[in-house]
Amino acid sequence: MSIPRAHPHTPRLIFRDFSRSDIPAVHEYASDPEVTRWSTWGPNTLEQTADFVEEAAQAGIGQDRPSYSLAAVLDGTTIGSVAVWVTDSGDRNGELGYTFHRAHWGKGYATEAVEHLLALGFDALQLERITATCHPGNIGSIRVLEKSGFTPEGLLRSHRLVNGVRRDSMLFSILRADRHP
Repeated sequence: MSIPRAHPHTPRLIFRDFSRSDIPAVHEYASDPEVTRWSTWGPNTLEQTADFVEEAAQAGIGQDRPSYSLAAVLDGTTIGSVAVWVTDSGDRNGELGYTFHRAHWGKGYATEAVEHLLALGFDALQLERITATCHPGNIGSIRVLEKSGFTPEGLLRSHRLVNGVRRDSMLFSILRADRHP
């Protein structure tokens, strides 16, 4: 496996491609039921975490990427996973998501990460519209998205099937024109 590439960073976080050495740190939060409470995945087994990290690491090898799935690193430790990806290349639409270790909630890291993801989405991926969804009860994510300039578009009823149960999602979007009028 190649050495993970570093990407532009925020004042406190470094973003880089994943490597196998990230598996223990990622598994620490990906196996936490509180962290995955509002997610469509998890809590992960070690095998599921390893599969995620290895898949993300492989995706980072390509030069012409339709997505960025990156490790968010603080003081040399991976504390989160962040991603932005193309959902429709013809319409230049994409989506983003993020997950952070519970010990790092409420400190502004997710907001920093979203700013970085928006830059990647609008600049590197040349997107015009980026969406994000979250569970209506995930107040922390709703605040992050609103702080980052996303517009709430509404409730997607019965949007996700999670562990055999249908559940709603809130839909948010931001346009290139919102950031660069």
